[in-house]
Parts: sequence; C-alpha cells; structure tokens
Amino acid sequence: MGLEQIIHDCQNNSIKAQEQLYRLYASKLFAVCLKYSRNYADAQDNLQDGFLLIFKKIDQFRFQGSFEGWAKRVMVNNVLQKYRTQGVVELVNENIPDEEDTMEIEDDNISMDFLLAIIQELPDRYRMVFNLYVTDGFSHKEIAEMLNITIGTSKSNLARARIILKEKIEAHKGNTKVHSAK
Repeated sequence: MGLEQIIHDCQNNSIKAQEQLYRLYASKLFAVCLKYSRNYADAQDNLQDGFLLIFKKIDQFRFQGSFEGWAKRVMVNNVLQKYRTQGVVELVNENIPDEEDTMEIEDDNISMDFLLAIIQELPDRYRMVFNLYVTDGFSHKEIAEMLNITIGTSKSNLARARIILKEKIEAHKGNTKVHSAK
C-alpha cells in the first residue's frame, strides 16, 4: 500500500493505517522531538501527543508538498505549544549584538555526539531558537511568529546560544589538550 493510500485511510480513521503511518515516521519524528525536548522521556511524550495531533489534523493535509514535511511542522508546533502553555519557553529579550550567521568549528576532534549533547544542554529558550534557526532553517520572522516573540528576541536568543556553545567547545578543546598532553 502506498503512502497516499495510507494517508487517505488515516483520513477515514483506519486504525491499521494509523499504525502503518506511525511505523513509517516514528523514528524521524522522534528525532525532531528529541531536538526540542528537555530529555528522552519528554521526547517520547511529545512524540505520542504529536501523533495524536497528526491523526486529528490529517484531513488538513492536501497532498501538496511532502507529508513528512507537513508532519514535522505539526510535531514542532505541538512541542512548542506544549512548552508555551507550561511556561517553559520564557524567551527573554537580551541586548546581544548580532554575530555572524555561522559559527565555525576549527577542530576536527569535536564529535557529532558531543555537539548534540551540548545543544541538548542549552536552556530551553536558547535550544528551541537554535534548533529552529540552525537545524530546521526557519527564519527569525517565522521563529518569532511560532514562539510569539519579537524578531530581535529570536536573534538575541540565537546569539546567546552560539556564545554558550562556543564557550563549551573551547572548554572541551582545552580539556582535550590537557588529556592528550599526559
């Protein structure tokens, strides 16, 4: 059965089709949830809640563009809405000057696991803006609308996230040099 038929069946409330859709997209959408959640357990909860919302809103999918992109957007918006209502996303307006749009890592010894770990350690407000902008490619205008903040606040939170990450990378590089000198 093709994806289009699975989606049509989901629109007709087929439990079997919902299970197939879940199996097709759960791992990809769980990765999205991990980026925006504070921990693994929250990511699991967000995935389940997000899929319930996808099934509820699947009639809104018009077969224009990819289903995966649509589902990802529903999932991201669901997680952000959940955190907004819980008061977790308290984005603050900080007066941090705009830095260049890219942060270069000049050390090949920095692992992807380390980078993902330090991104996960960012405070919620910085992690969400960083992930939306850097990993998912949303503009500051889109982020501002999604999080109900100003464009300047989005930019300053991104700048602060980059500063924190740069400091952690520098500290890691310093520790690595100390360990390799022994």
